[in-house]
Amino acid sequence: MPHVLYVRFHPTPAEDVYQGLLALLGELTPVVEALPPDAALADVRGALRYFGRDAAGLAEIVRVRALARYGVDCTIGVAANPMLARMAAQEAREAQAPQEAQGPQEAQGAQEADAPGPGGGRSRRPAGSVRTVPGDPDGVAAFLARKPPTALPGVGPATARTLSAYGLDSAERIAAAPLSTLQRILGAASARRVHAWAHGIDPMPVTPNAPARAMGAEHRFRHDELDPVRRRRALLTLADGLGGRLRTSGQVAAAISLTVRYADRSTTTRSRTLTEPTAHTPALTAAAYALHDALGLQRARVRSVALRVEGLMDAELAPHQLTFDPADEKSRRLEAAADRARARFGASAVRPAGFLDVA
Repeated sequence: MPHVLYVRFHPTPAEDVYQGLLALLGELTPVVEALPPDAALADVRGALRYFGRDAAGLAEIVRVRALARYGVDCTIGVAANPMLARMAAQEAREAQAPQEAQGPQEAQGAQEADAPGPGGGRSRRPAGSVRTVPGDPDGVAAFLARKPPTALPGVGPATARTLSAYGLDSAERIAAAPLSTLQRILGAASARRVHAWAHGIDPMPVTPNAPARAMGAEHRFRHDELDPVRRRRALLTLADGLGGRLRTSGQVAAAISLTVRYADRSTTTRSRTLTEPTAHTPALTAAAYALHDALGLQRARVRSVALRVEGLMDAELAPHQLTFDPADEKSRRLEAAADRARARFGASAVRPAGFLDVA
């Protein structure tokens, strides 16, 4: 039976609002895992009988309360495990129009809603929705059937290309392939994980109050962006914000990924492991620039860019390469001074020269 909610709030809430939204989920279940800055997982198994509703019904309660209290809508995936719930939310998020065909088990509501615009006018924005993956094996198989390999967690473009070269270009075909075949292609450990994911199996539980394993932020442009300079300014803004959040939480990141969403709603994701775990904004910015430049987006119409830092660990436990470079030392002293100014006067007290206001 579906009992896991993956909740994606939009627009991305401020930190204090996000904490309030987590508390809102806590009114339904104590098993809530924060996925900052704009998502959370909730296991509502113990709340179904108490509220007399199924998980999709509880998801609708979350939507109504989030809108009423904070003016924040949300897209919610409902499934039997976190992986499927996340995929359901992503599918709902990417739905283009209310006229798109939806399966009989999928919740209604992926429609456009009028929202107040600047100056009291009306603007169009995508409303939230609830999408449910059936709990039976046939329903799960039908949901995954046409998903590309990259829809599975941990399957990047390189692994997807390798699988596709053997004709395994969908989750359905991966699930049908013998495990021994996948092991010859991917290796034993990776094959077992991918084989399980293709069958909709995710052993990871929802862990309440778990330390964040990743942080992310996204910048949506007001118009499809062709100018690489503005895209780099957006990346600088995102990297500056993520670096500040990492330092405030006493963490460093071992890897960074860039996701570019285009005008046709397709996406490209690239990632790299950092030279050393870091929360230093210039290092994060340089890595983000390198990922962006490697894509060669000369004429691409870009709708949004997102950065995600992963492999988070305690900064005090992370290795650090000593350097005698005075420029690096000066940069870190300035960064620490900027952090102190922001803590005292607010996040906007000190910004990079190329800072790009949120669209």
